[in-house]
Amino acid sequence: MKKLGIIAAIVVILFAAVIILTNLSNKSKLENNPYGTTNLKQSTIDLLDDKNYQNIILPDDLRKKIKSGEPVVAYLFSPECPHCKNMTPRLMPIADEMGIHIDQLNILEYEKGWDEYDVEYTPTLIYFKDGKEVKREVGAIPDEKIREFLADVEK
Repeated sequence: MKKLGIIAAIVVILFAAVIILTNLSNKSKLENNPYGTTNLKQSTIDLLDDKNYQNIILPDDLRKKIKSGEPVVAYLFSPECPHCKNMTPRLMPIADEMGIHIDQLNILEYEKGWDEYDVEYTPTLIYFKDGKEVKREVGAIPDEKIREFLADVEK
């Protein structure tokens, strides 16, 4: 019985250590994050230092940018979406190679984006020009289709 108590205590201590280390890691990641809040879902926190998720845009900023009439490529994603996890690491290097900036809106954190941009599935890639949607692709499209989509975008 004594051994069982010791094992249980060790398990509790290990869980506590994992929780403490996760909280410390999250705290450092949340400093100066692009979302401007510390109230983020864990899957979003996990992406904060991912090089493929460094063009995060806030909903108000995206609206203003679109309304300005300048060309905008918006990538609406969820960090919990397996198709986004597949597409983002392919999309961002292709966009960089082609010299195209992509604004990334995390609709897990900003759920109004689903309705505002008529998103049915993630990922959704939308090209806006003169304040209007010009082109849209949905799902984890192949690299060739990404290149075709971005070829029509004004730099």
